[in-house]
Amino acid sequence: MDGWESRRRRTPGFDRCIVRLGLPGIIRGVIVDTSYFLGNYPEQCSIEAGAVDGQPDVDQLTSDAIRWIEILPVAQLKGDSQNPFAIENNQRFTHLRFKIYPDGGVARLRVFGEVVPDWNRLKQIGGEIDLAAVENAGLVLSCSDMFFGHRHNLIMPGRAVNMSDGWETKRRRGPGYDWVIIKLGAAGQIRRLEIDTSYFKGNYPESCSLEACSAVGLSEERLVDLSMSWKTVLPRTKLQAHTRHYFTDDILDAGIVSHVRFNIFPDGGVSRLRIHGAVAE
Repeated sequence: MDGWESRRRRTPGFDRCIVRLGLPGIIRGVIVDTSYFLGNYPEQCSIEAGAVDGQPDVDQLTSDAIRWIEILPVAQLKGDSQNPFAIENNQRFTHLRFKIYPDGGVARLRVFGEVVPDWNRLKQIGGEIDLAAVENAGLVLSCSDMFFGHRHNLIMPGRAVNMSDGWETKRRRGPGYDWVIIKLGAAGQIRRLEIDTSYFKGNYPESCSLEACSAVGLSEERLVDLSMSWKTVLPRTKLQAHTRHYFTDDILDAGIVSHVRFNIFPDGGVSRLRIHGAVAE
């Protein structure tokens, strides 16, 4: 039982834990996964959320100073099940207080939503940021294929740990090429690129290109339309195996853009894509 399990409670009350979200944001849904917990899962659970500035310690988080808001009222749980719940709250949160009644075991708590960075802090720091990074609210909207590696891996924090931690498409047997569309966390001007093919040796793309557009408010269906007009940021460029490629002088000025289309020819795998630029005022 690879989860969190509390001891058997012999007195009134309930058990709880406090979770700091990996990234602050708006919570849209949770999964309370009780896999493998059959005779020892909690009968019910509830979730409260809070928004706390800075890096509060345990004493602060357990004090009465924190204002917790209930986002999931007490709900019934099933054993050895996923237990999904929709959350309807548009506030930005940084921490959760997860309660189980009265005790028991939970294998995983999954929290899904939209990342909302502290844009005031980022603007105060100044300079360039990775406009596509998930921690800066970047989002991979669509792709042509992700048979071996999920498209969201492209914009995850840090370096890839292995080949499965990147975006990889199946072998293309016909004409064409593969692509991925990313909504930038904030509109901005692209100034530098990093295209990392680490761990991809016999299966890296032969070449790549990057296009961009200003498409705030456009639907995903419109963005994947082949007639959509994109501006070239990086012309088709050769890639190498297991290499971090940096591009600065090759970057073309596309102005202020909100979305990018990353193309790989004809197929293959890329570990990470970093799109550095200045956030538009």
